[in-house]
Amino acid sequence: MKVTKAQAQANRTHVVETASELFRERGFDGIGVADLMAAAGFTHGGFYKHFGSKADLMAEATACGIAKTIALSDGVDAPTFVEHYLSRAHRDARATGCTLAALGSDAARQPESVRVALEDGVETLVATLMRSNGASGAADDAQARSRILDALAHAVGALVLSRACPDDSPLADEILAVGREAILESLRPKQAVKAAPRRRNAD
Repeated sequence: MKVTKAQAQANRTHVVETASELFRERGFDGIGVADLMAAAGFTHGGFYKHFGSKADLMAEATACGIAKTIALSDGVDAPTFVEHYLSRAHRDARATGCTLAALGSDAARQPESVRVALEDGVETLVATLMRSNGASGAADDAQARSRILDALAHAVGALVLSRACPDDSPLADEILAVGREAILESLRPKQAVKAAPRRRNAD
């Protein structure tokens, strides 16, 4: 039976989404094309009907995974984002969690197309978080971008370190807690320091 264009596109999307989860769980080199296609319910031979190479799929799967994080972040304020990002639930959900933490260091050793997909994803995520947190093109947008980038970099780093520890390690939870508190503190509005009233000289 001939596959329609709509079905072919649906099959392709399913492969990309399956790859996105499996790459986050096992790493780019942790699963081959044959096993990946089998997990998606297709034969190995069908792979090259959709993709020129595994690297092409890696780039699309990276973009797909980050897009899901962006969708969940749209309209969410930065403190709420951080609370979820550095939660135990997110830490333990590697396959469905943030692509930046799961594959960021791995992407550095991959073809440029994968790194470009990750870079584009970071830019879009930062822009989404800025928009969700009130940035509006004003002169202080550069400062807002710096704060969001700093918070994101610290959150990703903390999540990576926590996941590197055994699941039952107290340190895994401590890293999440310390990172969460430090980032939330950095995001709190800074109170202006009032100058002490000047003493008047006695007559």
